Amino acid sequence: MPNETDYVSRFEAASKNADEPSWLAELRRKAIDDFQRQGFPTTKNEWWRDTSVKAIVESDFRDADGSPDVPKPLVNAATLEGAIGGHRVAFVNGKFSDELSHIGALPEGVFVGRLSDFAKAHPDKFEQLLAKTAKTDDAPFAALNTAFWRDGACVFVPKGQSIDETVHIVYLTQTNGHATIDHPRNLIVLEDDAKADVIEHYVGMDKCLAYFNNVVTEVVMGERAFLDHLKLQQESPCAFHVATMEIRQRGKSNFATNSISLGGRLVRNDFSTALDGEFIESTMDGLFLVDGEQHVDHHTKIDHLMPNCHSFETFKGILGGKSRGVFNGRIYVEKDAQKTDAKQTSRNLLLSKDATANARPQLEIYADDVKCTHGATIGQLDSNALFYLRSRGIGEAEAYKILVYAFAGDMIHRIKNLGARETLEAKLIELLPKATYLEEAS
Repeated sequence: MPNETDYVSRFEAASKNADEPSWLAELRRKAIDDFQRQGFPTTKNEWWRDTSVKAIVESDFRDADGSPDVPKPLVNAATLEGAIGGHRVAFVNGKFSDELSHIGALPEGVFVGRLSDFAKAHPDKFEQLLAKTAKTDDAPFAALNTAFWRDGACVFVPKGQSIDETVHIVYLTQTNGHATIDHPRNLIVLEDDAKADVIEHYVGMDKCLAYFNNVVTEVVMGERAFLDHLKLQQESPCAFHVATMEIRQRGKSNFATNSISLGGRLVRNDFSTALDGEFIESTMDGLFLVDGEQHVDHHTKIDHLMPNCHSFETFKGILGGKSRGVFNGRIYVEKDAQKTDAKQTSRNLLLSKDATANARPQLEIYADDVKCTHGATIGQLDSNALFYLRSRGIGEAEAYKILVYAFAGDMIHRIKNLGARETLEAKLIELLPKATYLEEAS
């Protein structure tokens, strides 16, 4: 059974043949030391009390080798090629794919492509930006990523520039017969007055064999920058997906993200935003749809460091079978962050008596002139509403789908990319779990 020592041994073997700058080697060394010191988190850790990673620890994941033997039309259908449009940066089993990628004309100074290519083209900027937002001191999975990442995507938009078309970052996994592990690394940088729309997309083609994607995404936003971000997770039902997203915003910037989770056996999303300037807006939305014994956990932290900032969070879960959903959100308001306006909401719909949802919205406030609210709800479908629809001649199955879609639909409607929104609307209806709770209640 692999443990921390096993990963350290792999690191030592890999580092002997590494050809990279000394500062990057030192960064990786510090990261593996941080990982070894912390170890894999257990449920005794407050931040992980509702999510056990024992199954990850006990799995013998190995680096993927080769590309999946999957026809290109199937790959394009799975990754929404043709629906999203725009620029596409695609990776297959952690390796960049020229065949699946296409990057059109870009404004002067804008970079969209491989992180490794950005490092070669802009070594000084790369050193200045990498791992400056996502720290490894108290984040074992981020430390593991920093030690082992091979490649990833980079979006760099210089001052005053904008990318008119969506940037679609795709990670496709096909296990090729053994449990694999990858550490995707994404860097999104928008300097002052820059603008971009980015979709981060994870797709699994293998329906039965486990694999593990351990992701880190760093976002750096200058003053008055605007970023619309969508994270779409469609991993296989046996996959493990742990993701860390760290964002730092400067004054008057606007960041919006929407996290849609439709797959995975165990999924953990950590979002952390630092509002380091005045008149900043930050919006975090999320929707997960789980069934069987799936487990999805969202942990969020928003740090209000300066006055006159606004943050809004809405996370919704639809749970069937014996699935479990977790939301733990914390809004932290510094003593100097007066005039803060922060709202946090978690809503969960249970479609089975065996499904479980845990929600812990939290406020930690040290300023005295703020407007902060939080709330959480966990419940079942309204039987009266179901009866009303059926009394109007709508069949039980259709009435059920209407009510569940009404609960989730507003989160899909917030997606700005029309192709992605329409495709996900259809996918949501297709994946709706069976209403076992209503059957048992009757």
